[in-house]
Amino acid sequence: MIKTVATTPYTDQKMGTAGLRRKSKVVVQPNYVENFMQSIFNVIGNLKGKTFVVGGDGRYYNDIAIQKIIKMAAANGVSRLIIGQNGYMSTPAGSNIILKNKADGGFILSASHNPGGENGDFGIKYSNETGGQIPSAVSDKIYAQTQIVSEYKICDVPDVDLSKIGHQELCGMQIDVIDPVTDYVEMMRGIFDFDAISKLFAAGFTMRFDAMNAVTGPYAKKIFEEILGAPAGSVVNYRPLPDFGGLHPDPNMVYAKDLVNFMFSDQATDFGAANDGDGDRNMILGPKFFVTPSDSLAILTDNFSLIPAYKKGIYGVAKSAATSTAVERVAKEHGIGYYEVPTGWKYFVNLMDSKRITFCGEESFGTGSSHIREKDGIWAVLFWLNIIAAAGKSVEQITREHWQKYGRSYYMRFDFEGVDTAVADKMMADLEAKLPTLSGKTFDNYKVSAAGAFIYNDPVDHSSTKNGLIVRFADGSRIVYRLSGTGSSGATIRVYLERYSQTDLRSDPLKMLTEIFRIAMQISEIPERTGKHQADVIT
Repeated sequence: MIKTVATTPYTDQKMGTAGLRRKSKVVVQPNYVENFMQSIFNVIGNLKGKTFVVGGDGRYYNDIAIQKIIKMAAANGVSRLIIGQNGYMSTPAGSNIILKNKADGGFILSASHNPGGENGDFGIKYSNETGGQIPSAVSDKIYAQTQIVSEYKICDVPDVDLSKIGHQELCGMQIDVIDPVTDYVEMMRGIFDFDAISKLFAAGFTMRFDAMNAVTGPYAKKIFEEILGAPAGSVVNYRPLPDFGGLHPDPNMVYAKDLVNFMFSDQATDFGAANDGDGDRNMILGPKFFVTPSDSLAILTDNFSLIPAYKKGIYGVAKSAATSTAVERVAKEHGIGYYEVPTGWKYFVNLMDSKRITFCGEESFGTGSSHIREKDGIWAVLFWLNIIAAAGKSVEQITREHWQKYGRSYYMRFDFEGVDTAVADKMMADLEAKLPTLSGKTFDNYKVSAAGAFIYNDPVDHSSTKNGLIVRFADGSRIVYRLSGTGSSGATIRVYLERYSQTDLRSDPLKMLTEIFRIAMQISEIPERTGKHQADVIT
């Protein structure tokens, strides 16, 4: 039943920071998925006795690609697959299943926050035995394999029925179809005070959670409505759809506009939240109030002792370089470890495994802890609900009291999308060469204290990574430039602006950052080089 099929390499299968992401119409080409998966299996080698986890966010082509992976895994000698029922599994749930079952890795089919459908995006995330993203050295080997792969192995058998939970066998490989929600709920119960949150809802507290027609809908329905007692209908857009119902499943102020409009209306609930396509990103809102991801990480860290699993203390906290410095002040106050890493969740894994950090986060709406090795959207939402239940305060009260104590980092991200890759690369190269010459110069009362590439030296494996460019000003303000690694075509130039204040805590962020934005454009020459005078997305 095992066939060996001749194939021709594709030249574009280099993985980004979180896996391979391409347009759906690219992925459906003959042997595209097969080539990529065979390259991974070739790099792993000796698959006998190994177990892998498989699932996806339900987007277009998930069902077909999962069947390909099942048959190829069996043909290549994998001993066991653990698969989410109907092929569904969120990224955080997948990480949990890998760790709980001591699996050798996993494949989550998702392009995360990118749109789905026939004209949307598709992706494959490959995690290793840590439950987290693979190191760059491994992804480089996989890419090298994709350039020379000449054949793949596959079992020539009918598709596997993934609708029923239970055990099956295919070409000598064991298949366990599970309900990943059950294991995830068990994990969350072990972290948070479900009784306190249930009492919060019983007292009349209201929420709206937008699953954006993506994979966390069933998780949210089970946890928030069925277990914790949130009013029926609190979870909206909870049915995973191949095209996400036309929604762009990115939980930010632009793409989650239905939730944002609702929370900024007079009908707003006490609490609002959203997750992305595969459930690893989150957005937090109060009535007519938005919490930036940077502030959210700082607030969660400051309130760790309110959560049962963290009452005895936490090791430390880490953030991506692009994330605001808000959490740095919290770490200093609590006397815990603090680390700044490149963008990409894989950089947190070494710090978690070596017990240097417990919490971590990225400005791109990703927050998590060492309970798994991925960011976790529902975990962040439950953390906020637990704080609210324990403190008896609203989202806005909690945030404003935090600013009163630590000061406020006015912070926003400006995305310039669809830029020609060559143009973006040239701009970043020229900018990197230019930045060291800016030290000591003043731009409209903002004096540059330091400027250059951000270089991270990993304290565990001692590897060194260059990721993004930073301009620091004497007053603590910052500009960060980097190219996104999560797109499926073209390049996205991301510009992050931060201005710190201990006295002005109630101003409009965009107004506070207008001057720095103009300076950022002047230094980078983005308008002249790209033709874009305004960002495509502002969050």
